Amino acid sequence: MSSDGFIWLQNQFYNRVMGSVLPLSWFAPRAPRPEELSMPEGRLSLQVVSHSWQYAHLSQFQLSSVVNHPPRECDLTYTLFHAAEDTGMRRLIDRFDKIDVPNVSWDWQVLPKAELFRRAIGRHRASLASKAHWIWFADCDLIFHQGCLDSVARAVATQRTGLCYPDHEGITDLLPADHPMLNQQLGAEGTVDIDTSLFRHNPISKPKGAFQIVHGDVARSVGYCGSIALYQKPTDVWRKTFEDTVFRRVIEYEGVPIEVENLYRIRHAEKGRYASGSRWGRLRGRIRQATDRSGA
Repeated sequence: MSSDGFIWLQNQFYNRVMGSVLPLSWFAPRAPRPEELSMPEGRLSLQVVSHSWQYAHLSQFQLSSVVNHPPRECDLTYTLFHAAEDTGMRRLIDRFDKIDVPNVSWDWQVLPKAELFRRAIGRHRASLASKAHWIWFADCDLIFHQGCLDSVARAVATQRTGLCYPDHEGITDLLPADHPMLNQQLGAEGTVDIDTSLFRHNPISKPKGAFQIVHGDVARSVGYCGSIALYQKPTDVWRKTFEDTVFRRVIEYEGVPIEVENLYRIRHAEKGRYASGSRWGRLRGRIRQATDRSGA
């Protein structure tokens, strides 16, 4: 059996057998139950954990949204995992690192590519090191527009659960690389912004990988699939994130939907794992546009 085939079988095992046919305790530590979770006292601390590989053209929207619309009702730690070889991302980080944003602490984390390509590795390390009340494991194409982060802080402050997720987002159509919004000039603050009229309402029915807002006690106690070797093994190619589903099985929380304001996501035809403008990237982009029927 090929190594990819064996990995597929392992993913199926952890998604279907662990915690159902075989006891979860054989594979992972027990996450705190709701009654064991601490409740925030005083000002809430929130951490966003994001990954980026050749996504500087989209990460700039997320970083800009933090600068343009910083939280007022909570303290934010923004953690970004990236690779030193990603020169576009390094230039972007150098630009934003010079911007002092109220209530925001930048946390730039460099990983070897082989560790960056297995997203659970960075998420696990961030989980164990975090001091935040709540951690949002996000994708770098999310945009936290006006009031978004504060609405999260208000919503989770009274939740006694291990996992929350936004009940909706705003999404664009599938944008080609030459769309004007993806090719705009920097504003006065050295940031970019979005035209919110280009986004439409999209309900979110479960805490998929980009929408997992996890109680800090849960993250610190179990990490992010840290006890499962497959999801902590470096890889030479970007792996699909099957571990996000496994993580929810490990913590035994299905997720509580919360109302989050002005959360947006740019849907893009060219994947960041391919060089922007490359022949393969353009081809994959055309295929995505031709086959896109879901609108999400």
